[in-house]
Amino acid sequence: MEMTNNTAGVEFWLLGFHSVPGWQTLLFFVFLVIYILTITGNIVIISVVRLEPRLHSPMYTFLQNLSFLEICYTSPLISGCMAQLYCYVFLGATECFLLVVMAYDRYLAICYPLHYTVAMSDTSCTRLATVSWVTGIFTGLLPCFLISRLHFWGSNQIKHFFCDIPPLLKLSCSDTSTTEVIIFILSLLVLVSCLLLTLVSYLFIILTILKIPSSSGKRKTFSTCGSHLAVVAIYYGTMISMYVRPTSSLPSELNKIVSVCYTIITPLLNPVIYSLRNKDFRDALKKVISRQCSLHRKFFFGHK
Repeated sequence: MEMTNNTAGVEFWLLGFHSVPGWQTLLFFVFLVIYILTITGNIVIISVVRLEPRLHSPMYTFLQNLSFLEICYTSPLISGCMAQLYCYVFLGATECFLLVVMAYDRYLAICYPLHYTVAMSDTSCTRLATVSWVTGIFTGLLPCFLISRLHFWGSNQIKHFFCDIPPLLKLSCSDTSTTEVIIFILSLLVLVSCLLLTLVSYLFIILTILKIPSSSGKRKTFSTCGSHLAVVAIYYGTMISMYVRPTSSLPSELNKIVSVCYTIITPLLNPVIYSLRNKDFRDALKKVISRQCSLHRKFFFGHK
């Protein structure tokens, strides 16, 4: 799988999974199915939340933002290498901030239910979502600026399926030590701080759940939190292993496998974990489908 990409007058070739030529057709169809499922699942979430008044709450507003982000994350159709790199960094950082905000929302809802409506008003919800996106936009600027100033005189073949930071640093013929240190510090600040804030929120949630007298209530809430934490673990685990480390510490093929986890697998899991396993969302989905079917029946048969 080869494609061209350009940055600062240099033409790059993305080699993709070139080391396994016999598997490329199978990988293409697997990734195509995953892509279709991811896009469909996230569009369903956005549509159902928009159409069902019962889901007009902060939790589902944040979920809409996350679904829109995942659609963008899995559809990097921009041709320029730096533009593609910026989109991945910006959207990856924004997802970190959104996951923190969603964990904070659940913390308020479970730990302080009487104050939740006031603390998480529509204004607060909009502000938190906006701050997540704006902070992500600015986070993506520094790595792209630093890498755009590097020189690429030798090979123009990127052993990856998109323009990512580690393969570009390996490809550069400039001294990348300063760039690596700055990107390492930025990644550490964003990823580790967001992970810690998310884990602290869920720690308080778990401590509150333990006080619930009903065993069925505990099981239901623990099941939901466990699913959320599984997504958090996969996303942050792969992102930290990719960016909070020396550039040359992982071989290029392993880099690709790690990248698949946070660019392909996590966007597919999010609709399942956050919505399709949620009873309120499933009930809302059934109502929306029933309502749309009824409208179509009236349209096609009502005039007869």
